[in-house]
Amino acid sequence: MSAPAITRGPALEARSVSATLGVTEVLHGIDLALTAGRWTSIVGPNGAGKSTLLKVLAGLLSHGGEVRLLGQPLGALSGRARAQRLSWLGQGGAGEGSADDLMVYDVAMLGRLPHQRWLAAPSEADRAAVERALRSTQAWDWRDRPLGQLSGGERQRVLLARALAVEAEVLLMDEPLANLDPPHQADWMQTTRELVAGGRTVVSVLHELNAALAADAMVVMAHGRVLRHGACDDPATHRALEAVFDQRVLLHRVADHWMAVPR
Repeated sequence: MSAPAITRGPALEARSVSATLGVTEVLHGIDLALTAGRWTSIVGPNGAGKSTLLKVLAGLLSHGGEVRLLGQPLGALSGRARAQRLSWLGQGGAGEGSADDLMVYDVAMLGRLPHQRWLAAPSEADRAAVERALRSTQAWDWRDRPLGQLSGGERQRVLLARALAVEAEVLLMDEPLANLDPPHQADWMQTTRELVAGGRTVVSVLHELNAALAADAMVVMAHGRVLRHGACDDPATHRALEAVFDQRVLLHRVADHWMAVPR
C-alpha cells in the first residue's frame, strides 16, 4: 500500500458533538481527539453510543458540534476528498444486499471509486490496490464469485478488502470481527497493525474486549458519553473498563497481553 502523508496533530476530532436518533439524544457533548498513526478501539456496553459516534466521525449522521478530519472541518471537505482520506466498514455489511450480484473483484474495486475519474476504466494502480487488498484478506481466490454466494465470514473479508482498497489515511470499522473465525480475527489484527506501522489511523468499535485491548488506545463509553480515553495498558483505562461492565470482567496480564476474563 502507498504510504500516507505525515499528519501532524489528531487524525479525528469531535468537539462538543451531540447526536439524536429519532427523538432520543444518543451522544451528549463529546470531546475527543484521536491520535494519527495509531489504532484506537471503542468499547462499552450495548446502547453506549459506540456505533453512533463512529458514524458521526465518518460523516454519516447529522450532529451538533464539529468533527475535524486531519485538521480540517469534515463538513468543509467535498465528498470525493473525504472518501479518499477516510474509509468506512459498516457493521456486518449492513445495506450491502444490493451488491449480492456483483463479483467479489468488482465489490473490492468499489473502494477505488474516489480515486477514479467519472466513468473512467480502472487504472493499473487501481487494479494493484484491489489485488493487494483481496490478498491481504485471503479473498483473492474468490474474485470471480458473486458476493451473494459467500458465507457471512467470507463476505466480511471481501467488505474489509473494499475498505482497504481505498488506501485512505483513516479507516473506521464498526465491529469488523463480526462473523470472522478466530484465525481470521487474528489476521485482521495483524493487518491493522501493519496499517498503523505504515502510518495509517484505525478506529474500530469492538465487542471483543481482548482484541480491543491489543489496540494502542481505548475509548470507553457509556450512556452516550466518553468515560475514559487512554492507553490500553494504563491502569486507569482498566478501571474504567471494569466499571463500565459493572465489575463483571477482570483485567489480567497473560504473557505480554492484557486479557478481560469473567469475574
